[in-house]
Amino acid sequence: MMNKGHLHQIHPILPVQDVVEALKYYVNKLGFSIAFADDSKNPTYAGIRRDDVEIHLQRHDVSEWESGFNAAMLRIVTQNIDDLFEEYKAQEVFHKNTSLKETAWQTREFAFYDLYKNGLTFYTDI
Repeated sequence: MMNKGHLHQIHPILPVQDVVEALKYYVNKLGFSIAFADDSKNPTYAGIRRDDVEIHLQRHDVSEWESGFNAAMLRIVTQNIDDLFEEYKAQEVFHKNTSLKETAWQTREFAFYDLYKNGLTFYTDI
């Protein structure tokens, strides 16, 4: 009998215009730490980590953004969602309509966009 493949983790890559600015945002506002960077002074690719989640950030040229480049949307499974909501609220990263709500699909969640319009949704199953 063959062993079945097992998916263990995913490391999504978010497009950003400036990796240094994105790192500052994720570290200072969202509580991530820097896992790695391809260059210590002017990175074009870097990874950030918080708890069991690792996200990679990749520089994309400004011309790509001007041509209607679509940014990513992430859904991140979260524990202690009320505490995380309050933490990010205090960091003033939310849009004025951001709220923590229960959904028809049985989750409790909130969502907002990062500096480069990548959508971040944090949720927990009810």
